Amino acid sequence: MLRRTFLIVAAVAVSLVAGDHQPLVTAVDSIAMTVSDLDRSVDFYTRVLSFEKISQHDNADEAQEHLFGVFGARTRTARLRLGDEYLELTEYLAPAGRPAPADARSNDLWFQHVAIIVSDMDRAYAHLRQHKVRHASSGPQRLPDWNKNAGGIHAFYFRDPDGHPLEILQFPTGKGDPKWHRASDRLFLGIDHTAIVVADTDASLRFYRDTLGMRVAGESENYGPEQERLNNVFGARLRITALRASSGPGVELLEYLAPRSGRPIPADTQANDDWYWQVNTTARVAAAAAQSIEGSKQLIVRDPDGHALLLRDSSNVEGKLP
Repeated sequence: MLRRTFLIVAAVAVSLVAGDHQPLVTAVDSIAMTVSDLDRSVDFYTRVLSFEKISQHDNADEAQEHLFGVFGARTRTARLRLGDEYLELTEYLAPAGRPAPADARSNDLWFQHVAIIVSDMDRAYAHLRQHKVRHASSGPQRLPDWNKNAGGIHAFYFRDPDGHPLEILQFPTGKGDPKWHRASDRLFLGIDHTAIVVADTDASLRFYRDTLGMRVAGESENYGPEQERLNNVFGARLRITALRASSGPGVELLEYLAPRSGRPIPADTQANDDWYWQVNTTARVAAAAAQSIEGSKQLIVRDPDGHALLLRDSSNVEGKLP
């Protein structure tokens, strides 16, 4: 199945970009995840992390079943905003999926998180402690100055009510998008990127850069006690590659050079399982496999490791997204 979806998107890309060198993916619209209780999750993200709920809707139609491959699906989806970025939370009323594995680790290949930028790491960590979030790191970590591309970054991993890993991140002066350094009275500023664990960076670059047309925005190799405590993985050594489309959050590839004990995404993963994440993009979609939903062609594809992306035809959605 993973091989088939990769070949579909490769065929779409060839049909669209041959001769014009334009990227297949034109923007990252939002990051999506499956949740077990939408009301509980909306409360957490809006009350604890300062997201704003923009919209909510139910869906139960044949096109959705074919798009996501879940028969008899009835869903509730909320669209949330933080700063300029969007998060989509979907609960499957039917059929219910499986909870995330209790022993999930940061180097497992189904790992994915969103990195939320904060204006003050100490205040943000105290705020999360006050709300009794579950730690995934031992505490906030400052990456060492010897690491040219990552030195001075403060980061902390924690979990939402379903166990989805999240990160808060503070960039030092001179690093990160300039907008994260604008004066603000807000504590939580927006989403910088979503990070995914990959088995082979070069294979993933052939997909995200060469096929989808995203650009490499930064690279680093992170290791040492700070990285181990951040990821809660002893001996962690990571090759990190940041990719971006023309707008929206980035996609960050995390390849564990050590330890190489991360488990693959379960082959029977479905969109109603609680560990399911999806990167929603606008793209130039002209595939017979695409589904027509709300007037736009949409196609779900998977990268070489099984991470899901939704390609929504950009010619039909411009100006329609909030």
